This record gives sequence, structure tokens and C-alpha cells, in this order.
Amino acid sequence: MHGFILGAIAAGGYLGIFVLMALENIFPPIPSEIIMGYGGLLVARGQMEFLPLLLIGTLGTVAGNYFWFWLGKRWKEDHLKRFIVRHGRWLTFEWSEFEAARDKFRRNGEWIVFVLRFSPFLRTIISLPAGLAQMKLWRFLLFTFLGSLVWNGALIAGGSALSSLIERYETYASWAVGLFLLGGLVWYLYRIAKWSPSEADT
Repeated sequence: MHGFILGAIAAGGYLGIFVLMALENIFPPIPSEIIMGYGGLLVARGQMEFLPLLLIGTLGTVAGNYFWFWLGKRWKEDHLKRFIVRHGRWLTFEWSEFEAARDKFRRNGEWIVFVLRFSPFLRTIISLPAGLAQMKLWRFLLFTFLGSLVWNGALIAGGSALSSLIERYETYASWAVGLFLLGGLVWYLYRIAKWSPSEADT
């Protein structure tokens, strides 16, 4: 698993990082912690450079979040609710989670878009109420970019710092990543299994 993920990211290069980070924010196949953390390991090995990786990974994050911002800006709340009720089980979030993000945005203002880039639960969903509130595009892109830049930089630095430890205990690292991804898959399937339209409407 360890070698497969490293090989896939290395083979895709910076373009692969961009695509993975964009998809991770639309439909998460692999968490950003894995993508950028392994990118940091490749930086330590000399197979990637820190600044291009940071910039391109962050642009991928912004692109993925812009998709949700665009939906929020284009649709009214009742349209968003129908979309989330219909497709939320596959997107791993429910209407109640959108309401939580919307309420945070209303209480705290636009700067919350920057702050929630560090939240594992609301960092993508917050883009919907930002669009719904007709937040200026340049402000949304700036706050998303800056927050993502800090978070992705920390992930790359962490992956680089732990590179020698990971390589020393490669078997254990491979098992840990495998279990992490398996846990994510189990959680995803659990969310799908427990989904019900009646709950989504409440």
C-alpha cells in the first residue's frame, strides 16, 4: 500500500497532485492528509520540490472548493436542499451539516472560510453557504487559498520531517496507511447505509 500510493503520486507528478486535491474536495477518494503527506515524503526523497508541490496542491484544493461555491452562488437554498437530500449520501454529508456550516458563516462572517480550512468536517461544506451568501469571488478564493496554503504546508512539512521514520518502519507505515484508508472506506459505507430521506429532511 505504501509503495503503491507513493508510486501513483510520483507517476502523476504535480498534475496528479492537482487532480487528486481537487477531487478530494468534491468526492474524497483519498484524504488530503495522505496526498500531501506523501508528497512531503517525495520532497524529502528529492522527487518533488516543496514550493511547486505546495502551490499546485493548494490550487487543486481551491478548484475543488470553487465547485461547491459555484453551486451555492448559482442555486437558492431550496435547490441546494433537494440536491443534498438526493445526492448527499454519496457526497458524505447531510443537510444538517450544511445547516451547521451555514449558521457558522452567518454568525462569524466571511473570515470563517479561512478558519474552517483547518476543520476536517466543515472545510469543504463552508463553500456552499459562502456562495449562497453571494460572497465576492475574489475574497472566497483568497481566504480559501490562504487557509489551504497553511494547512497543506503543514502536511508537506510533516511528511518530510517523518520521512526517515516512515522509511525505517516502512512495513508499519504501510499498515497504518492501509488501516487509515480502510477506516475511511468503512466510515463512508456506514454513512451510506444509515442514510434515510426522512432524516435528511429534518
